[in-house]
Amino acid sequence: MGQRAERAKELFLEGYNCSQAVLGAFCEDIGLEFETAIKLSSSFGGGMGQLREVCGAVSALFMIAGIQQGYTSPTDAKAKVEHYKRIQKLAKQFCEKRGTIICRDLLTMKPTGTVEYHDRDEKYYKARPCLGVVEDAALLAEKLFEE
Repeated sequence: MGQRAERAKELFLEGYNCSQAVLGAFCEDIGLEFETAIKLSSSFGGGMGQLREVCGAVSALFMIAGIQQGYTSPTDAKAKVEHYKRIQKLAKQFCEKRGTIICRDLLTMKPTGTVEYHDRDEKYYKARPCLGVVEDAALLAEKLFEE
C-alpha cells in the first residue's frame, strides 16, 4: 500500500470524514493547504452531508483527478470529453472493487432524513466498510500520479 493511502486511513481513524481523509492525504501533491482541503471536502462525507448519495471518498478521488488532470477552458470540448472519460474510468475501477460508488449501497443503509453524529468506536468501524473504501479510493488516486 502506498503512503498516501496509509495516510488517508490514518486521517479517517483520527475522525475526518471519508472525503476529508482522501483529499487530505493528497493535499501536498495537488497544491492545497491541508486546512483548505479539509474544508473543501467537509461537505461530501456520508455521501454528501449524510444524504448517502455518491461516496465521499469517491468524490475526493474525482476532485484529485480534476486538480491533477482537469480541463480549464469552457470551450475545450475535447479536453472536457477526455476528462469525463477519466472520471468514468475511475468510477468503473472503484465499482470493480466495491460494486458501486453510492454510499447507501456501500453501507447497506438507507438515508434517515436526519443528520446524526456517530462516535467512532469499535461498533462504528465494524458496521461500516468506510476504512477500506477510503483506502481503495486513495489507491486509485495514487495511480493518477504514476501515469
